[in-house]
Amino acid sequence: KSGGEDLQGFFPVRPECQADVPRTRFKSRAGKTLSARRWHAAFTEEGHLDMEKVLRRIQRGGIHPSIKGAVWEFLLGCYGPDTTFEERNKLRNRRREQYGAWKEECKKMVPVIGSGKFITMAVVSENGNPIDESSVENQGWVVKNAITNERVLQWMLSLHQIGLDVARTDRYLSFYENDRNQSKLWDVLAIYTWLNLDIGYVQGMNDICSPMIILFDDEADAFWCFERAMR
Repeated sequence: KSGGEDLQGFFPVRPECQADVPRTRFKSRAGKTLSARRWHAAFTEEGHLDMEKVLRRIQRGGIHPSIKGAVWEFLLGCYGPDTTFEERNKLRNRRREQYGAWKEECKKMVPVIGSGKFITMAVVSENGNPIDESSVENQGWVVKNAITNERVLQWMLSLHQIGLDVARTDRYLSFYENDRNQSKLWDVLAIYTWLNLDIGYVQGMNDICSPMIILFDDEADAFWCFERAMR
């Protein structure tokens, strides 16, 4: 691709925000940027990746936006360069199934997960008692009984903070005008937090996770990239 390609269209900005958001300074440079053609050419017939060649290209000219998600899966270590196409497909399917199982586990505790909506108001007090007033803000869902399990309580106390951060994440992007995209970000962060309560949720995780949500159509793939980024 030539340097004249308009890359702004890959991550469109909301019209009302365009005056306040600087245009991307990244330029696709012919012969230097890792393009889709160069990326696909870096694989053998079986699917082994010449990572050294890819890294040299990235260092010289960056990654074309159209392949960022696929490249990041290797850079973050989701897949090893020595794996084959078949091995990666099997691993991807197993990971998607595992994420789906975790999501169902969380959904049984908090039905808002996977609903296309998300929580922005506390649902329980620190002693585990339900907060009835949270119903309107939290899409009509409330905790009906006191939470006595310390692990569940710790998790539920973080859910509204995740939601508040999600609501203000990359709001200038047209992508997040769709509430379902915001809810995908919340789902991934909520599920990650449930699985990693020793770490918990920390402000800033939303900004790390957001690019994964934008780059991957499948929520599970975004989760696993985020999980690797947090290691």
